[in-house]
Amino acid sequence: MILNAGNILLIGSILLFISIVVGKAGFRFGVPALLLFLGVGMLFGTDGLGIEFNNPQTAQFIGVIALSIILFSGGMDTSAAEIKPVLGQGIVLATAGVMFTAFLTGYFIYYITNLENSFVTLNFTESLLLASVMSSTDSASVFSILRSKRQGLKENLRPMLELESGSNDPMAYMLTILLIGIIQSGESSLSNTILQFIMQMSIGAVSGYLLGRLAVYCINKLNINQSLYPVLLLAFVFFIFSFTDLVKGNGYLAVYLAGLVVGNHKVVHKKSLTTFFDGITWLFQIVMFLTLGLLVNPAELFPVAVLSILIGVFMIILARPISVFLCLLPFRKMTTKARAYVSWVGLRGAVPIIFATYPLIANIQHASLIFNVVFFITILSLVVQGTTVSFMAKLLGLSTPEERKNVFNVELPEEIKTAMSEIEVIPSMLAKGDKLMDLVLPDNTLVALIKKNDSYCVPKGKTKLHTGDKLLVITDDDEALMKTYESLGITDYSIQKNA
Repeated sequence: MILNAGNILLIGSILLFISIVVGKAGFRFGVPALLLFLGVGMLFGTDGLGIEFNNPQTAQFIGVIALSIILFSGGMDTSAAEIKPVLGQGIVLATAGVMFTAFLTGYFIYYITNLENSFVTLNFTESLLLASVMSSTDSASVFSILRSKRQGLKENLRPMLELESGSNDPMAYMLTILLIGIIQSGESSLSNTILQFIMQMSIGAVSGYLLGRLAVYCINKLNINQSLYPVLLLAFVFFIFSFTDLVKGNGYLAVYLAGLVVGNHKVVHKKSLTTFFDGITWLFQIVMFLTLGLLVNPAELFPVAVLSILIGVFMIILARPISVFLCLLPFRKMTTKARAYVSWVGLRGAVPIIFATYPLIANIQHASLIFNVVFFITILSLVVQGTTVSFMAKLLGLSTPEERKNVFNVELPEEIKTAMSEIEVIPSMLAKGDKLMDLVLPDNTLVALIKKNDSYCVPKGKTKLHTGDKLLVITDDDEALMKTYESLGITDYSIQKNA
């Protein structure tokens, strides 16, 4: 089937619907939703139900838009206080880690493709290009899998992994563009490469920070219709990426840092902005993976299966762990188990596939081979690593209880200078009586709502409490409230606090 203006909306809506249903079903069985989105795209593609899509330029354009939104949203959801203790580890992994992975994998690819029985021969530059395309971990995969599974991790590993995956794309992008240029021109300049890298990273960092602050200022100062604030911020995302790219900076780094700035500053209607970006991030993740699934021809994956498996296993078992352990040598406080887990969660996803479209567009020799190998390895990574994120955390003793789910789904406006907490009634809370008036709470503290089974009620002093009831507590003194929780033996609670 050839897509045209008459049927693209119908087919697109069907694909979105099927992806959501399949993703929901896959989540129940522990299968990464992103892998299933790829599968849906492949099912409906040329070798499946017949949708013809063979336009790497369009796929790359969709990928750039999607990654801009995904990285910005990931930055918004990242707490600066959480990443501060792991800033050094994250930066080293995002730069040196990517380079080590690329060179180790590149040497391996060069070696196995120059054996006598190899069906394809790649020179060292081509081998290094293939390795560089897939040298970074994928932000969409890491953000999606860790957050959808609500996986709690010890040793501050989750913010480290998210920081690495959100900021390591620039290095892989630089290596990819550099090697394509070398293959096309046959020349390379180490000093020029280093200068270009420094410019891209520094301009991207400065642009992301300054434009992020500008976004915060405009959102807080412009008095517009509340529904337009998400649209305004979305416009800023696209402007930040494109402007940074225009001035020769790295747009991927810029949008991630801008998201960090916006997410860690007070902005009006922050809840609606966060909700909007959560939804649109999922939309573009689905669209991106569907597009990439449609772009590949599954029949072309079988001839590269053996080569892809060899490279994929080498990256998972050797290249990624060696790179991680080398990069984390200076950080002596990290345990060996933590380093092993970081090595395992080196997920590949949409980013390597998008980067693999650059050789296609540049008409590099063996570009189709590079694309198909990268696609195969992405599937392998999502199947092997993506499905075992929680299992490996438990195996290494790094798993913590799942993040507490927000039962009442209520958030305080930024203007209210107070704290809100959710707790579950335990027997020790009822020691002095089973009525709300008997509950020991600090001054200036109020139980605003109670959930009993599946029903909610506004409490009174004589309201009876039972073990398992959920309480929504509002207080002006969160420190006193936490001390009260400690004295009562309450450990499972959440607190939302406005500065």
